[in-house]
Amino acid sequence: MTGIEVAFVLLGAVALAAGALAVTTPRVVHAALWLAVALAAVAGCFLVLSAELLVWIQVLIYVGAVVVLVLFALMLTRAPSGPMPPTPRRRLVAAGCVAAATAVVLLITTLATLGGERIDLEAAPFGTAGEVGAALFTGWVLPFEALSVLLLAALIGAIVLTRGRGRSEQRDQEGSR
Repeated sequence: MTGIEVAFVLLGAVALAAGALAVTTPRVVHAALWLAVALAAVAGCFLVLSAELLVWIQVLIYVGAVVVLVLFALMLTRAPSGPMPPTPRRRLVAAGCVAAATAVVLLITTLATLGGERIDLEAAPFGTAGEVGAALFTGWVLPFEALSVLLLAALIGAIVLTRGRGRSEQRDQEGSR
């Protein structure tokens, strides 16, 4: 194995371990931080594959924006940050079955798509930064902007919910005095 392959395998292992910790940790804030580690490891995998545009997208959008938005929403909604109660065993078994079924479907789809052949990435005529940028800012600009408006609406909704709850709690406390 070459150094690049070793780096890719190590980054993949970090991403898998951090993803497993993100979904199994009992603390919500820790789960969001493990998600950031997993997404950063995926960005490292993209870097090893020489996909610099995907690295920047991964870091800026997912690690930078999505994880920060999740942490900000947790802080605004005053979600409990302590350990969550243990999950019943039947839910864990059901989640494991769904995860296994999803993995099987993804594996079958990937193998059927590739057909057992290796793809020559050097000969591929698509995926350059210019082509991705042209596709994103011509045909996909409306869904991209709609997503940003949706995220903004969710953020404003979280602020409104927390401010409304705080005022009603203050009124209840003043009324009980």
